[in-house]
Amino acid sequence: MIQHILTWPDPELKKKSAPVVVINDKIRQLVMDMTETMYDAPGIGLAAPQLGALQRVVIIDVSGKEEPPELIVAINPIIIHAEGESYEEEGCLSVIKYAANVRRHASVVVKALNLDGEEQTHRAEGLLAVAFQHEIDHLDGILFVDHLSPLKREIFKRKQRRMTEAS
Repeated sequence: MIQHILTWPDPELKKKSAPVVVINDKIRQLVMDMTETMYDAPGIGLAAPQLGALQRVVIIDVSGKEEPPELIVAINPIIIHAEGESYEEEGCLSVIKYAANVRRHASVVVKALNLDGEEQTHRAEGLLAVAFQHEIDHLDGILFVDHLSPLKREIFKRKQRRMTEAS
């Protein structure tokens, strides 16, 4: 079922998520809801905290609209290796009408569980690497705007306040 995506400055987005202890029907339903919500938005990634569920669950699909979906479900994801540097424009379903360049690692190796509880290793570079880092940040209460310089972060906050006041 399509869920409401929390948006900045909702304080729930700043909370840390708890590890998933058991993959049960509740977690499977959360992943289904996240998937429907992400594709409807549309987005390329979504973390459970963006729906108000403080669980360490992310989904990612960077396949693009022209390709068949390639959904990655990552439960309790951990970056075990990162290298290189990337400086790409990022946006977020929880940060309305704002994008900015963010410094990230160019490639990452992520360990996570799938929906069957099996450990998987994802080697990612480019957009997928950025998406993993972005979504894992959400699990720790970090938004991409938190990576911006103080000046850019202040400009973002002013712009968001003006948009809120205008609506």
